[in-house]
Amino acid sequence: MATECLCAEEFGKIDAIVCRIGTDPDSLIEILHAVQEEVGYLPQHVQEYVAEKMDLPVGTVEGVITFYSFFTTVPRGRHTIRVCQGTACYVRGGKRVLELVSKSAGIGVGETTDDRRFSLEIVRCIGACGLAPVMTVDGDVFDRVKSTRVADILDHYK
Repeated sequence: MATECLCAEEFGKIDAIVCRIGTDPDSLIEILHAVQEEVGYLPQHVQEYVAEKMDLPVGTVEGVITFYSFFTTVPRGRHTIRVCQGTACYVRGGKRVLELVSKSAGIGVGETTDDRRFSLEIVRCIGACGLAPVMTVDGDVFDRVKSTRVADILDHYK
């Protein structure tokens, strides 16, 4: 059975979410958001269980998860680092900032540190082009990031 990897607690959380929101296929994104919030991420066994509960093909659930960047199939760190690689940030040093963040944290884009402290993502624009290069950690925005600031910024997040 596809759901044998789930513990009873995960079953209960997913069941409660589906019960609250309903099984209308138009509710899939809302359900996936809620499930990811509760479970932490959307591994294959969770995708299969959601598909079963909503009477949808697993491929439909997988397709939505892989299309939208805010869904993840791997555990995320306590802190999510996003480095802007939009045009303004890129030409003003965003690529170098990304390299330094990656080196400092010891992970690549889309990865999470072994201690689950950080996850690293890139974004194409956060709307602060005049302050480039820009990175965020969780909801905190850091502008005009210089290579000398990267380690100090990350040190504030335990």
